[in-house]
Amino acid sequence: MDKASPPALPAPCRGRFAPSPSGPLHFGSLVAALGSYLDARAHDGEWLLRIEDVDQPRTVPGAADGMLRTLEGFGFEWDGEVIIQSRRFDLYHAALVRMQLDGDVYPCACSRSEIAAASRLSSVDGGLLYPGTCRAGLADGKAARSWRLRVPDRESTFVDRVQGQARQNLQREVGDFVLLRADGQYAYQLAVVIDDAAQGVNAVVRGVDLLDSTARQIWLQQCLGLPTPSYAHLPVVVNSAGEKLSKQTQAKAVDPADGSTVLACALEFLGHPVPAEMRDVTVADFWRWAISVWSMERVPAVRGIFPAQRP
Repeated sequence: MDKASPPALPAPCRGRFAPSPSGPLHFGSLVAALGSYLDARAHDGEWLLRIEDVDQPRTVPGAADGMLRTLEGFGFEWDGEVIIQSRRFDLYHAALVRMQLDGDVYPCACSRSEIAAASRLSSVDGGLLYPGTCRAGLADGKAARSWRLRVPDRESTFVDRVQGQARQNLQREVGDFVLLRADGQYAYQLAVVIDDAAQGVNAVVRGVDLLDSTARQIWLQQCLGLPTPSYAHLPVVVNSAGEKLSKQTQAKAVDPADGSTVLACALEFLGHPVPAEMRDVTVADFWRWAISVWSMERVPAVRGIFPAQRP
């Protein structure tokens, strides 16, 4: 990342927290929620809540309700109704149809094994760079399995409020990417862009593990004529093995009964020292104090994962 001045935060600020209901709310998710919440409230803005269950096979029944109860227990207060992605497929379909009509997307017949046989380059997200096999049209006898968005062969840049200036050439580092998967599921990249625009989100605060997705989302916004929000990518919490906390790594659920003690740990993880007297107060008192001291400039500007200082 290059040093560069981040763009001014839009006013009025409208932030959001958008967890995937694949398990209980763990400490890593709490850090992301806290950072986005404090940033919105410190700028007298709104904070929205969205459940990103667009990837239905990964959704755990009851996980979304559990997350909402946990957030309430920690004193988070969101504005408006909670948006559920799985109830918004008509919006994603409409956007895809528009791009089909504009020629921005194309049908792809490639299976994973065929891509693996044709590609030797890795993409930024650890998969294989799509070699563009179906870009000029489907081969005879082939049927569409998915729909891909054409990406340009040029450098995309944006200035992140934490990470600084980011650069990415979508064609060389990602390749044309999927918007509608072979299993009929809409891709995260499409859903998040449509929902952020529909909700008027103009200040995205999330984990740095999603930084490499940002150029794709900005390109989608440009294709659809949608506004681009400001971005701030926070360090993510990892376990002792260096793995990001998640359901797959057996991350433990946070307990609202621990109140300001756990919130203080999360805030310290984001570079804000917490005095001893604020570690055992009511969550309401903690939030009042935390909002008053919050500054995105204090958040560690690391590229990649940032190990937790506290278990």
